[in-house]
Amino acid sequence: MLKPYDTIPFSGSPLDRAGNQRRDAAWLDAQRNASTSRFLLLRELKPLIALEGGAHLAWFPQRFAAPLAECPNLLLGLEDGVAHFAVDVDDIPGIDALADDNNKFIDVRSIAPQLSLAEAAILAQARSMTDWHKRHRFCAQCGAASQAEDAGYSRRCTNDACRAQHFPRTDPVVIMLGVYGDQILLGRQPQFLPGVYSALAGFMEPGETIEEAVRRELAEEAGLATSDVRYIASQPWPFPSSLMIGCVATATSDTVTVDRHELEDARWFHRDEVAAMLRASTDTSAPLRLPPPLSLAHQIARRYLSES
Repeated sequence: MLKPYDTIPFSGSPLDRAGNQRRDAAWLDAQRNASTSRFLLLRELKPLIALEGGAHLAWFPQRFAAPLAECPNLLLGLEDGVAHFAVDVDDIPGIDALADDNNKFIDVRSIAPQLSLAEAAILAQARSMTDWHKRHRFCAQCGAASQAEDAGYSRRCTNDACRAQHFPRTDPVVIMLGVYGDQILLGRQPQFLPGVYSALAGFMEPGETIEEAVRRELAEEAGLATSDVRYIASQPWPFPSSLMIGCVATATSDTVTVDRHELEDARWFHRDEVAAMLRASTDTSAPLRLPPPLSLAHQIARRYLSES
């Protein structure tokens, strides 16, 4: 029998985000200059990964990170009183010299499965926040330049006539299994690898509850009418910054009408088939499989089967 994983990938960070302390400029400055503090470098949103002895985040001590003090940086949080920061090094000439056989800048999606769950969670926070700062250098209200505040957890317009404050954005996405008896609805998009079927998903729209978004997406993409909706689990998804909200919805019939603008295919699979597709999720030669464990589609399917 399939058992659920204890922790959803990209969740479970061990860091205390220090929401109260980080508003204190003197405290924050002391953390940035503390000899114990640790700094994670990101170039083009790729973290520097140490490969020797197994992949792990390459934390730089403060004395090596000091020359990068003018780079955009943000406080990730504290662990056992030690401050951990992320530093965007895109504008530093010659930064690639830090990469060698044992240290490489690697895409988050590629390296996350090789990291511990705790480090993957830290990396999700670092990537999402760094990406948000890159995308929000100007005030959305007046167009003037903005600057980071609150240890990187907000930006302030520099126009004295405006001074609008902006906060990091998280986009909610519903991802759901339609179920009808022992059948589970899965679909695939044209860009999926051959044989991969996944849970249907879509962005929530303004003025919607989670349940309403689930019902709407299933109706739009698969013509499926549903009754009750049950929440299963959620996942931070740092590409660029979404919150995946995993649900199961009970279908009122097994009639499926696929929206070919959204999906290449959508069909019912028996629960035993889905269990086999979960086991084959990392086997690229399998004729049918679900996405690998990094995805919430994998996680909610596994949890649903283990519960039911």
